[in-house]
Amino acid sequence: MTAAKHQVTRTSGRRTSGRAGIRDVAAAAGVSITTVSDALNGKGRLPEATRRHVRTVADRLGYRPSAAARTLRTGKSGLIGLTVTTYGEEPFTFTEFAYFAEMARAATSAALARGYALVILPAASQHRDFDVWSNVALDGTVVIDPADNDPVVTELVRQGIPVVSDGRPGGNLPVTAWVDNDHEAAVTGLLDHLAAAGARRIGLLTGTSTDTYTRLSTTAYLNWCERAGQDPVYEAYPAHDPCASAVAADRLLARPDRPDAVYGLFDPNGTDLLAAARRYGLRVPDDLLVVCCSESSVYATTEPPITTLSLKPGRIGTTVIQLLIDAIESPGGRPQGQQVMPTELIVRASSHRPPHLTAHATVSAPRTPPPADQ
Repeated sequence: MTAAKHQVTRTSGRRTSGRAGIRDVAAAAGVSITTVSDALNGKGRLPEATRRHVRTVADRLGYRPSAAARTLRTGKSGLIGLTVTTYGEEPFTFTEFAYFAEMARAATSAALARGYALVILPAASQHRDFDVWSNVALDGTVVIDPADNDPVVTELVRQGIPVVSDGRPGGNLPVTAWVDNDHEAAVTGLLDHLAAAGARRIGLLTGTSTDTYTRLSTTAYLNWCERAGQDPVYEAYPAHDPCASAVAADRLLARPDRPDAVYGLFDPNGTDLLAAARRYGLRVPDDLLVVCCSESSVYATTEPPITTLSLKPGRIGTTVIQLLIDAIESPGGRPQGQQVMPTELIVRASSHRPPHLTAHATVSAPRTPPPADQ
């Protein structure tokens, strides 16, 4: 063992190890241990100047609260769960998708900033064996896109665990709070964008699940079609199936009432529509306009680049964590809250039809794709 491992320092006359403790912060700041605890945990009725002073001293000393000490003092573990339950019966690895990856990254940062750690819980095991969750002492859970009457959410709430939903809950799902986008406004805006670009018959790739995102987006499309006097043209598929998107895109472009523009609700739809268009001899954007909902940067470099709807998952991840921790730390109750986040349509070449084609746009019949071996 080296001498460095036994090195000690002196702070205000007190011998300390390399890691400062709460007593060291109190001594250096000239306040009580209780004041340090209240200042760092956002509790008590302290002047804001005192809180800033204590936090500055704690940062200077490198103080980090002990998780074990907090658990003994508060009865809380400092752990927050994050999961998707909609596809709980399927082998659906949700973190592979750009939306969930970005949302989880932002949620992790927001949790750490307030002294909590995020635990990613596997969706595939929840409905089959809820005991998997009982092995993790959670202070609260974020659930992404819960289905109507989700049994996992119901059970968590029954156990007294606060639940915040990324996605407006349907039915009477008893979540503590929720954060969502205005899906109706987002879909209406992008459909108007496609119509302004010359689309005469806009189609939709949607899902078969009952989560709020799918339901509200599909309803917004159907309502827009009714107002525009257009018959709906859509194909629905199970979004958890990695092969189903390509099959649904192919079905949509093979229809006798083939659309001349398509909006895809899910991340793979853009590239699958491009591939299907090539198979049927359709040019994007001349013959087919394409928009999909995705956070993936790959769509900036496809040929042509694809217009995407961004749901801003970073903002949502930060907000759901703030709401959840507020509920966890709220004395005597769990305040409810609902917040709606803005979206952004990132317009690229796939939704801009050349002007000479826009004025006289027609929807041609689909061509038969060549055999697969040619």
